[in-house]
Amino acid sequence: MIRIATISSSLFRGDVSYVANTRYDITFQSTMFPTQLLTLLVLSITESPVKAANSPTSVPITSRLNFSNGTYNLVAHDRAHLQALRDHSKLGKCFINAPLTNSALVYSISVDIGDPPTSYNLVLSSVTANTWVGASTPYQQTPTSVNTDQPIMITYESGLIAGFVYHDTVTVGPGLTVIGQEIGVATYSGDDDLIEAGCDGVFGIGPVALTLDTLMQTPEVSIPTVTDNLFNQNIIPANILGVFFEPYAGQQRATTGQLTFGGTDFTLHIDDITYTPITNFPPALDFWGIDQNITYGGAPILENAVGIVDSSYVFIAIATEAFQLYQAATGGRYDPMTGLLVITGDQYNALQNLDFHISDQIFSLTPNAQIWPRALNTRISGQLGGCDIIHGYVFMQRFYTVFDATNSRVGFSQTGFTAATTN
Repeated sequence: MIRIATISSSLFRGDVSYVANTRYDITFQSTMFPTQLLTLLVLSITESPVKAANSPTSVPITSRLNFSNGTYNLVAHDRAHLQALRDHSKLGKCFINAPLTNSALVYSISVDIGDPPTSYNLVLSSVTANTWVGASTPYQQTPTSVNTDQPIMITYESGLIAGFVYHDTVTVGPGLTVIGQEIGVATYSGDDDLIEAGCDGVFGIGPVALTLDTLMQTPEVSIPTVTDNLFNQNIIPANILGVFFEPYAGQQRATTGQLTFGGTDFTLHIDDITYTPITNFPPALDFWGIDQNITYGGAPILENAVGIVDSSYVFIAIATEAFQLYQAATGGRYDPMTGLLVITGDQYNALQNLDFHISDQIFSLTPNAQIWPRALNTRISGQLGGCDIIHGYVFMQRFYTVFDATNSRVGFSQTGFTAATTN
C-alpha cells in the first residue's frame, strides 16, 4: 500500500490527503511481495550515551509495537491528529496529536525525575512542548520536588490531562540533568491508550510557544522545555535537538532511534544539514513548520506549500489536490478498509521518487519509502489551510531531522537509511 492516503476532513485552508504508503493489491500478491501499507514508524536506540563537558550528548529512544487494542486503522488515527491541529488553529489552544499512542509504533524516552530518581517512560512528541507524568507510574515526590500549586490542563483529541506544575530535577541521560524543571503532574489522565502502551506521560520537544494556554491561572506564560533548560543551564552548547529514526525492520523492540541534545551526531547523517527557517504562515508557524514544494517523478504536484514536521504522526499528509495528482500518477486504487492506496506489483516497480524541495535541496522518498512495511501487514485493518503537508515519522525515518530553537529553523540530512529497502 502507498503511504499516501486521502483525508476528507477540512483542516485550516483546505483538505488534506495522506502521503501514506502503497500496498500491493492482494490479487497481485506474491510470496516475494505480500500486501503492504506504507507508513512512518517510531524507532529506538539503546546504546550508552557518551558525554563531554558542554557538548552535544546522545540518548536512546525506544520503539515498541503498539497493538494493545488489536488492529488499528492508522488513517483514522491520523485524521484525529489533523483535527487536533485544526482545533489548535481555531482556538489557539495547545492540542497534542490524538491519540498519542494509537499508532503501529510508539517512540518513547526514559526520563528520571527526582532525587532519588524515579524512571518514567514518556512518549516523544514534537507537536507539544509540555513534559508531564502520572498516566501510569505515579509521580514520586522527593526532597527536590516543589509543588507550585499552579494548575495545568493539556487538551488533546482523545481526552485531557489535568494536574499541577512541579519543579523537580529531571535527567534524560548521563550529564543531562536539569535542576528545577517545570513538569506537569497529572491528577487526572483521560487517555487509556497511553497506559496500555506502557507510557507514563509525554516528553515534549515542540517549540516552547506550544506551552501557552496550558497554565490555567496564567495562560499567557510559557513553560521552558527540557531542551530549553539544558541550554539555559549551560549543560549543552546550543538549543538544538537532533532526531534519528531508523525504518522498521521487524523488531519487537528496536534499538534504532536517538536524540542528540545540543547539536547533531555526525555519525548518523551522511551530508551537511540543510536548514530552512520556520514558516511565517499560521498555524504551522507555531510548530516546526516549513515552506516547501513537492514533485513526483519530476512533475510538480504541490507548490508554495507549508508543512509541519511531526514525530508522532504516522503518515505524510498532503493537500487533496496534490494527493489526486499523486494517485493518478501512481495508478493507485483507494482501499476503504485502510484508507490508503493499493497498487499492483507492476505499479510498485514503476513507482518514482516523491521529492520534497526544501530550501535549496531535494529530499527524495524512494519507492520503498512510500510503502507500508510488509512485516506489519497483518497489523492493519484491511484539508489543510496554512498547512499543506504533515511530515510524519515515515519521513523522519529516512532523513536526519534537526530542531534548532536558537535560530528558529529545521534541518534535514540524508542518512544511511534514506535509500533503504527495509519496507
